[in-house]
Amino acid sequence: MSRYYVNKFLFQADRSPELLAAYKADPVAALARWEEDHGRWLDKNATVERTTWLCFTDEERRALEEQDHVALFELGAHWFPTLQVFVGMHEKDYEARSGPLAYQREFAADLAHWRGRNHPDIRP
Repeated sequence: MSRYYVNKFLFQADRSPELLAAYKADPVAALARWEEDHGRWLDKNATVERTTWLCFTDEERRALEEQDHVALFELGAHWFPTLQVFVGMHEKDYEARSGPLAYQREFAADLAHWRGRNHPDIRP
């Protein structure tokens, strides 16, 4: 499993309004573009150092393409950047429909089946 690669994408999406908007609008295209432009480099500003981890697993890609925060959590993606990315994409829509913190409440409800259990291992 490439938890590092998934978390790297989430971390960079959380810090790039352009990537976040692209990911919300067209996840498949955004992931492909990110992999080509940034995924292969150790840092988004790097021009020399490349990483050897160059792809998502099929499960990770499906979860990212479907923007399935529960599947990402269960695959071991770190909960914090996952929450940050999905809040960044969906908070305003949910708030307009259901009030403040609506997305966060749904995120918590979707993961309620994990109460009393250990978090999935997030080590790379």
